[in-house]
Amino acid sequence: MKKILSVLLLAAMLLSTMAVLAEDGEFRGEANGYGGAIIAELTVQDGKIVALTLTGDGETPAIGGAALEPLTEAILAAGGIDGVDGVAGATWTSNGVFSAIRSALGIEEATVEAEKAENVAADGLRHGLGVVVTPRLGPGKDDQDVPVYSFNVVTAYVVSDADGRIVDVETDILEIITPNHDGAEDNAFAGWPGMSYNEDADGDGKVDGVTEQTAETFAATLPTFRTKRDLGDLYKMNSGTWTQEMDIYEAFFAGKTAEELTTFFERQTAANGRVIREGATAEADLAKWNALTDEEKANVDALAGATMSLSDAHGDILGAIVKALDHQEAVGAEQAASIGLGVVVTPRLGPGKDDQDVPVYSFNVVVAGTLLDEEGRIAAAKEDILEIITPNHDGAEDNAFAGWPGMSYNEDADGDGKVDGVTEQTAETFAATLPTFRTKRDLGDLYKMNSGTWTQEMDIYEAFFAGKTAEELTTFFERQTAANGRVIREGATAEADLAKWNALTDEEKANVDALAGATMSLSDAHGDILGALLKAAGQAKPLK
Repeated sequence: MKKILSVLLLAAMLLSTMAVLAEDGEFRGEANGYGGAIIAELTVQDGKIVALTLTGDGETPAIGGAALEPLTEAILAAGGIDGVDGVAGATWTSNGVFSAIRSALGIEEATVEAEKAENVAADGLRHGLGVVVTPRLGPGKDDQDVPVYSFNVVTAYVVSDADGRIVDVETDILEIITPNHDGAEDNAFAGWPGMSYNEDADGDGKVDGVTEQTAETFAATLPTFRTKRDLGDLYKMNSGTWTQEMDIYEAFFAGKTAEELTTFFERQTAANGRVIREGATAEADLAKWNALTDEEKANVDALAGATMSLSDAHGDILGAIVKALDHQEAVGAEQAASIGLGVVVTPRLGPGKDDQDVPVYSFNVVVAGTLLDEEGRIAAAKEDILEIITPNHDGAEDNAFAGWPGMSYNEDADGDGKVDGVTEQTAETFAATLPTFRTKRDLGDLYKMNSGTWTQEMDIYEAFFAGKTAEELTTFFERQTAANGRVIREGATAEADLAKWNALTDEEKANVDALAGATMSLSDAHGDILGALLKAAGQAKPLK
C-alpha cells in the first residue's frame, strides 16, 4: 500500500482520531463508499480493534472491492485506523472504510478549517479563459444496440505571473450526452426540438423508452445542466471524485509555463493522456519512464491520486489551460484574494426560421472567470460564450451542429439566408467538426454587434464589474436593465423602462456613461452573462 499524500483527498479522513479506544465491545457502522454503503462490523478489546469485517457490495470489484482485504489486515495490525494509509487507486473506498469505523465507534469526522482568502499583490498578473470542445464516440451502446455519444466543453481560467508561470488555475468540464447513457446525473440531450433518442432514465443500463425533444423540454432542461464540479461527490473516479483529482492537477500546474506543461505531457503521459507511473508494463510507457530524470519521476509522487487523463475524449484539459495562457491579458488590479470559475447554459428558441419554415435553435455555454478581493469585490473578470446552433442559421461562422450521428438538419452553408441542403451528421463529421468550434472571443472581429464586436462590448462590461460585489451587480441588474437584460438609458420610451430610469439616483444614472458602447444584454437567450459571473464569484476559492 502506498501512502496517498494529497491533503485535498485525505486531509479530513487520515487525521488522527483514535490513539486508544476507550470502550470494549462489538460495534457496527456505515458510510458511503464508491458505489454505495460500506459496513464495518468490529470488536474492540483492551482498547484495540481485534476483529473486523468490512462489506461493500457496491464497490468496483477489481479496485474498491479488492481494497477491503488489505485495509482489514492493516487496521487489525494497527489495532485501529490511526496511522493506516489508504489504498492507492481506491481512495473513495478507503475513505468510506475509515468513516464507517468512526461511525461504529461514535467518533466525529475530523474537519479541516477553511482557508481564509487574503489579499495578495496582483500587479503584473495576467488572466485568461480557455474553452475547447472534445467529441466522444461512446461509451459503447445501449441494450438496444444504439450508440452512446457525448461531447465535453472544457473550460479553464488561468492566472499567471509576468513570466508566464501559472499562479492559479480553475478548470471544469460540461459533458452533454445522449439520454441512453446509464448515468442518472447526466446532462442528457436528445437533440434539437423535434428530434428523439433512446432513454435510460433511471441509469440502470436498460432503455426505458424514447426521449422526444420539444421546444418546451429544450427550454426547461438545458439550464439545469451541471458541470463536473457542480456534481461534486456524485461524479466519482477510481481515486476519489473528479473535483478531487482535478484539484491535485491544478496544484501541480502552479509555477509552470505552457511550454513546461506541454513538455510534461509529451514526456510523462501515455497515449491515453494519463500519467505514466513506476511499474508501467506497456513497452512505449516503460521506455518513456526509463528516459525520465529523477526530477521528472518525482512528479508522479505529487500526482498521487490523479488518475484521469489530461487529454482524451473525456476532455482536453491541457488544451484548455494552454489556450487560456495564450489568451491572457493584464489583470489590471492591485490586489486579489480568491479565484472562481462559473459555467451556465442558456437555451435559445430561434432566431426565427429558415426559408423552408424550419426553426433555428441554439444554446449558449457561458463561461466566467473572476478574481475577488478579500471583501468579495471583483478585482477582475473575464467572460466568453460558446454558441452551438442548428446549421440552417444564416451565419457563415456558426458552430453548426446538426445533432448526434445519424441525425440531420437543414443547412445554410454560405450564410445567405437560403437553405442549400441537409447536413447529415455522421460519426466522422461529429468527431471532425466539434473540435473546430469557436467562442465569441475566438471569433474576434467576425462577431459584430451594433456598437462594435462582441469582445469589445464584453470588455466594457468587465471593466464596469471591477470593484463591485455580487450583491451590487444584482442590484444594478434589477434596477438598471430592462426585461431583455439590456441597460436602460436616458430617453427610454417604454413605460416600465422610463419608470425605472426616473427612479434612479444620479450615481446610478452615471453608470450609463461608463457603459457607453455596451449594448448587448447581460442575461437573455444569447447567454446569462451575469449568472455565470455570479456563479464564479459564489464558488471562488482562496488564490494560491
